[in-house]
Amino acid sequence: MNTPAHHALLQHIADVIQQARNQVRSAVNSAMVQSYWEIGRLIVEHEQQGEKRAAYGKQQLQSISEALTAQFGKGFDVTNLRNMRQFYLLFPIRDAVRRELSWTHYRRLLRVENPRAREWYAQEAVSQNWSVRALDRQIGVPYYERLLSSRDKAAVAAEAGQKIQEQAESIHDYLRDPYILDFLNLSDKSYQESDIENTIIGHLQQFLLELGKGFAFVERQQHIRFDDEDFYIDLVFYNFKLKCFLLLDLKLGRLKHQDIGQMDTYIRLYDEQYKSTDDNPTIGLVLCSEKSEAVVRYSVLAEQKQLFAAKYLPYLPSEEELKRQLEWERERVMNALGRKDE
Repeated sequence: MNTPAHHALLQHIADVIQQARNQVRSAVNSAMVQSYWEIGRLIVEHEQQGEKRAAYGKQQLQSISEALTAQFGKGFDVTNLRNMRQFYLLFPIRDAVRRELSWTHYRRLLRVENPRAREWYAQEAVSQNWSVRALDRQIGVPYYERLLSSRDKAAVAAEAGQKIQEQAESIHDYLRDPYILDFLNLSDKSYQESDIENTIIGHLQQFLLELGKGFAFVERQQHIRFDDEDFYIDLVFYNFKLKCFLLLDLKLGRLKHQDIGQMDTYIRLYDEQYKSTDDNPTIGLVLCSEKSEAVVRYSVLAEQKQLFAAKYLPYLPSEEELKRQLEWERERVMNALGRKDE
């Protein structure tokens, strides 16, 4: 139907759904922020008797982390507990904590050393409805300091406004936030991957191990963290012939430029956090399973391309070989699931 009344009905229904989703988001935000503030208060006041500079070793936080994780699941690692403690110390008045801001907003604000700047960014994030990315950009500029030092404050504000176009965050992206999943105890991998992706990954893992080219399995959906960002790598291998890690990421859909850029980020982080001094540089593998064909790309940092071409390729499956395997796996999985490839 293509009548004005039909369109009006659809719009009203969409408004109801969006309002309900916003209420869910607001409720989760409020509960999460208030809970973490209270946990921070308990750590500071009950364990340290309110002394801000009291010795509070990592061993004690580790003990609390292990107990909470055993009872409630993820979300209570030592780093997050330390952030909760810092949250209470920097925002000691509970009623002044802005419930419109998410825990990820506050984690970013904790890194602002100037108290006045921190409060100003919090107020602006609420009044301007800044997403976490928008807040992060303004802190990085730094917007507050530029406003204070500029004679033409209107021009600075206008420039900042032009750069904040992606304010809206979908409820889907919001609920995939690792901190939200951990808080709701929904961090099982089945919530993060489709059945098709999950099954394909499992068979690709077995395929690489059976190639006989030196692959050893390390971990699946490996979590790595950098500053305020969390990443999950689909598959991690170590090749003992090449003495290097191989990171594999599967995408369902068309290969995008940012997919390669994301893999480059994974490689740099992995080299920094996991590579030993006697290991060779990490390499990446991005596989995109589209409805009509598969696309496979090796990813290697620019400074390592010569090493990759000269020494790595003889021990790695070719892109064409992986493409055929990926296409075969997708077709097999789709047939097994009895679904149409849409």
